[in-house]
Amino acid sequence: MGKENLTLLTDFYELTMMQGYFKNKTNEIVVFDAFYRNNPSESGYSICAGLEQVIDYVKNLCFDKDDINYLRNLKIFDEDFLAYLEEFHFTGDIYAIPEGSVVFPMEPLVKVIAPIMEAQLVETAILNMINHQSLIATKASRVCYAAKGDGVMEFGLRRAQGPDAGTYGARAAVIGGCIGTSNVLAAKEFDIPALGTHAHSWIMSFDDELTAFKKYAELYPDNVTLLVDTYDTLRSGVPNAIRVFKELQDAGNMPPKYGIRLDSGDLAYLSKKARKMLDHAGFKEAGILASSDLDEYLIDSLKTQGAKITSWGVGTNLITSKDWPAFGGVYKLAAIEKDGVFVPKIKLSENQWKITNPGNKTIIRVYEKETGKIKADLIAMADEIYTEDSSLKLFDPIATWKKTTLKAGTYTIREMLVPVFIKGECVYTSPSVMEIRAYCQKELDTLWDETRRLVNPHNVYVDLSTPLFNLKHELLDSINNQSINER
Repeated sequence: MGKENLTLLTDFYELTMMQGYFKNKTNEIVVFDAFYRNNPSESGYSICAGLEQVIDYVKNLCFDKDDINYLRNLKIFDEDFLAYLEEFHFTGDIYAIPEGSVVFPMEPLVKVIAPIMEAQLVETAILNMINHQSLIATKASRVCYAAKGDGVMEFGLRRAQGPDAGTYGARAAVIGGCIGTSNVLAAKEFDIPALGTHAHSWIMSFDDELTAFKKYAELYPDNVTLLVDTYDTLRSGVPNAIRVFKELQDAGNMPPKYGIRLDSGDLAYLSKKARKMLDHAGFKEAGILASSDLDEYLIDSLKTQGAKITSWGVGTNLITSKDWPAFGGVYKLAAIEKDGVFVPKIKLSENQWKITNPGNKTIIRVYEKETGKIKADLIAMADEIYTEDSSLKLFDPIATWKKTTLKAGTYTIREMLVPVFIKGECVYTSPSVMEIRAYCQKELDTLWDETRRLVNPHNVYVDLSTPLFNLKHELLDSINNQSINER
């Protein structure tokens, strides 16, 4: 989390390729796309995050003396190239989808248009930042969806893969829908709520559970949430919590927020029993917070079982995205400028999903006007023009016989990629994390319920425009013909 120079946060081959371009006097303007191929956790969508960190990285991109000396000592890089690096700064353009947006496979989340040496260098850091935070934001949105409006707190710092993952993961989790985090550093850095209760050690440090509860209530009279499973949840913890609540009530010091926390055992059974005990004692407003290795599937199951839990603390499975630990974003060359015109480039593969979409592109999101829900995303050439006052033809780029035509007046459109850097200057101001969170909630409302379900979700259509589809197949045919002629 320090402010150290991240310029060397790159793969070694980026630098060796840069020297290769330098030696060959090759530094054409190119287009690179950062995109991903599969939604994590078999979700029907993803949430993009991490753009603010990309912006900070690009703004501060420079090789300091220590960097140059380190590279010189590797005995690989020539002095003329090192002299170039000493003066290096980013001069290109970057376009990106705003943080908190719902996104789908194959569409560029970040587009870099820059001299190839610059575009090559920033690849690794962009993927590192976007991949990690998008993964955690997506996981958080699924967990919060399962909680059905209950507050979800991010509790995962001690199980995260290091301080940066815990801190930026907390940021992403709040973007995805969490109401706050136990990570105090993240709360400070990103101005998000710091939340938590107390540990079992607090209870165990006193001679008895009741005294521990009383002392905690004296210290924090505005929010008395008591951990009740240190010894015996139903025979000791809940009854002692009720005694403390009654004493506060009799003294006229009832806190605005109060309740219990369950951290082990059968959470459905214990929450139902605890709810009855609290209600019988007259504390119907008492909350029941649950933790203990939760994820979206367990929360959904507990909801189905009628658990009486009102808020959730989710740690390991959220901060690590345990069931799907990597986002899988990639960064591919899409075009090279020749004589002022972008010449499209395409990468082939035996796997059809690994064949890239060529050219300088943008993304048009299409909404059903009546509902405001996403109808489809259209990947198009950057110079294509679309208006809402004409019909729009959409077709599946793989199963091309699947077609639909949207009549004028029945849909609205929005271009998703926005300028972030132009000629090396940042032209974008990042919102606060809580503003991004609010925007993300509105974005999620544009998804159909069928796309948000946890199991076997409906996939949103990501189509290609007719010009892009034709260009892609012209390139494929050209490469295929060339291969035949070379045999």
